[in-house]
Amino acid sequence: MPKFSANLTMLFGEVSFEQRFAASKEAGFHYVEYMFPYDYEAQELSAYLKKNDLKQVLFNLPAGNWTEGDRGIAAHPERIDEFRQGVDRALEYAKVLNVDLINCLVGKQIEGVSQSQQWKVLVENLAYAAEKLASDNRLLLIEPINTFDIPGFLLSTTRQGIELIKEVKADNLKIQYDVYHMQKMEGNLVSTIEANLERIGHIQIADNPGRHQPGTGEINYRFVLEAIDKMGYEGYIGLEYIPEPDTKASLSWIESLGFSL
Repeated sequence: MPKFSANLTMLFGEVSFEQRFAASKEAGFHYVEYMFPYDYEAQELSAYLKKNDLKQVLFNLPAGNWTEGDRGIAAHPERIDEFRQGVDRALEYAKVLNVDLINCLVGKQIEGVSQSQQWKVLVENLAYAAEKLASDNRLLLIEPINTFDIPGFLLSTTRQGIELIKEVKADNLKIQYDVYHMQKMEGNLVSTIEANLERIGHIQIADNPGRHQPGTGEINYRFVLEAIDKMGYEGYIGLEYIPEPDTKASLSWIESLGFSL
């Protein structure tokens, strides 16, 4: 049975971020994730988790200035020190929050910098981050993201993700496979997941188009999730979708497809 994780960046937007922990517990979740913890003290977040008997499974490395358009800095030649300081900061949070999975958004192509140069920086930075996380028994993830939603994103297909893993040569580097993003970029979801299962460390889901909950678009989620379960995937499945019309109503798909929290 899939282990569903509530993505608190996307779900329960009807209440404040601090209240989303209790809301997710009330809805029946045991696991949560969200994009960035850095606006809060780690101990404060840990208290929310403990109070609601939740396990946090994932967050992202610092990704630059999000409001100014950054979507990761791991491939930026002039921000190597900033990236590596971010790795240290993420590890501090991971220790307090007891989080084993840390995702790296690699960033967008930079005008005036060749893709090969960015790729070289990316490989070196990921090797650094993976070594740091390995020393603390944690897993580093990379996430291919569709270039319709984020034009110019440097990593946009499963194939690129596998190539990157091979170049970095770190046992604790895996893919965060987002079904929504990969449906937009390549399709062939179940076969791709099965072929690369040992290199997938986390899965996230949303339907397409619209990025709403399963059942609102073209993806046959009963088939996809049952197939993933049969493959023996033991990780978490993050619900990273825009709930419609609201979070509570959106969760009805879980029971309707024969699953549970």
